[in-house]
Amino acid sequence: MEYGLIGGRLGHSYSKVIHEMLCGYRYDLCPLPTEEEVRAFLTRQQFRAINVTIPYKLVVMEYCSYIDPHAKAINAVNTIVNRNGLLYGYNTDYPGFSYLCDAHGVEFKDRTVLILGTGGTHNTTWAVAHDRGAKQIYTVSRHPDPEKGELTYAQALTTGAQIIINTTPVGMYPNVGVSALDITSMPGLEAVIDVIYNPDKTELILRAEELGVPVAVGGLEMLVAQAVYAAEFFLDRKFEDAGAEIARVTSELRREQLNIALIGMPSSGKSTLGRALAERLGKRFVDLDEEIVKADGRSISDIFAAEGEAGFRKLEAAQTARFARENRQVISCGGGVVKDPANLRALHANGIVLFIDRPLEDLLVGGGRPLSTSPEALKTMEAQRRPLYLAAADAVIPNKTTPADAVTAAMEALDEIFSH
Repeated sequence: MEYGLIGGRLGHSYSKVIHEMLCGYRYDLCPLPTEEEVRAFLTRQQFRAINVTIPYKLVVMEYCSYIDPHAKAINAVNTIVNRNGLLYGYNTDYPGFSYLCDAHGVEFKDRTVLILGTGGTHNTTWAVAHDRGAKQIYTVSRHPDPEKGELTYAQALTTGAQIIINTTPVGMYPNVGVSALDITSMPGLEAVIDVIYNPDKTELILRAEELGVPVAVGGLEMLVAQAVYAAEFFLDRKFEDAGAEIARVTSELRREQLNIALIGMPSSGKSTLGRALAERLGKRFVDLDEEIVKADGRSISDIFAAEGEAGFRKLEAAQTARFARENRQVISCGGGVVKDPANLRALHANGIVLFIDRPLEDLLVGGGRPLSTSPEALKTMEAQRRPLYLAAADAVIPNKTTPADAVTAAMEALDEIFSH
């Protein structure tokens, strides 16, 4: 192996995609489940340069002939370069987290900061906050050590913190939809940062957005930034504009990985447009109504007849949560998916939501749809749901002429979204 990543479990790492997008060299994922395997790997030294992830950022330091002062201060190495049999250790998480904060205008000076978690990334974020003049930095733990001044999660709520940084795995794929800290009772928050990058927006970030916290951001840019800085060590050269490279790769990665969820009225064209978009984007197409039928074994009409709308919505929520946590999909949602806020949170966590807006007069009455059996019912439903569609959408896609025109409009909207 020339370049790659070692760690305990690497099944959903984006590092291979990032490095190969960035530099074009082959980058291998090398899971090493035990410390014994890590030690054997480092002893063999059959690599030019590697990244290191949890839980081995400390143990690898024993094998480094040189350790960068930042890495030494943080007590963690995540980048190792093999120079003629001598291993040089660096930490690119520090500049990666610094980049994330700078990119979103996070100001630490004289602020009170809460860091959730006590692992290796805690040390990195603590060092950045400290070096940038934070007034007070609290560590929050499920099992706090009072001698270290650590707080419980209940105590954290009363600190008056302006900045929260999550370094725990709570909310990370596949266990999405949960948050370690309930921030609804914490006024005055200026920034909530989650180093988790899968999903794109954790439950903590979604809650912060809903509360109007000025900065609410996940860890994808940090991941890309640390990879860019690692690649500079790998290749022993600086990028002309590292910031531009980070922005480019982050944008490409989000375009490639994130779901596109289509919402709108029944018969608005979501399935037709979804299949065409999936083909254009190289993503899997998922029709949630079809998945509900497949999972339950009954038609939608039969489900409504037996269990009513409430029973159907329960099945819909289960399938929405199931598919929304995955990635690289175009998801066609049922017309009423917007009635449950939990569905929208799930779709926004790992995707972009597009409202397919077809004129009321072009929508079909009936067609096996239990809630639109007459023109009057359809008109009432559209009036009730339209505000929900508009509030939920990242962009509105008119579908007034041809499917090809709507697909073009959707692609243009996605270009605009991913360029920011």
